[in-house]
Amino acid sequence: MFGRHPRWARGVISEADLDAISTAVREAERGTSAEIRVHIERRIAHGLRRRTTDPMERARHVFSGLGMHRTTHRSGVLIYLAIEDRKLAIIGDDGIHTRVGDDYWNGVRDRMVERLRAGALRAAVVGAVAEVGAALARFFPRRPDDVDELPDDVSLGR
Repeated sequence: MFGRHPRWARGVISEADLDAISTAVREAERGTSAEIRVHIERRIAHGLRRRTTDPMERARHVFSGLGMHRTTHRSGVLIYLAIEDRKLAIIGDDGIHTRVGDDYWNGVRDRMVERLRAGALRAAVVGAVAEVGAALARFFPRRPDDVDELPDDVSLGR
């Protein structure tokens, strides 16, 4: 399976890590009609025509590129990491952001940073996914007619 992933990812994140993160996304989405995606890339500006060093700006671009703004209830959340730049961002679409606000996102980010500094990439991402999933379940509970609108696998940048 790693054959389809970018070469840089092989030394940074294992197949078991990717599987654990995807499983965490599926588990988190069981209680909500919202969508969670995780995107990991080597560097923020890698391969971009318009270079940026701002992880929030890059995360917004990725959010759009993954079609996350097209979810039914505008309730998608992206957890974005640029590994070599040691930067991350967590953004929620309008539907969720208006309910939880900046303080919530900053808290999730801060807990991720603590785990990342301890060298626990998988725990950082899985913990953030679980935390976001709990908030989404509160504001966007799963409905009987819910459809999984976005893939649960980890998106890897080139």
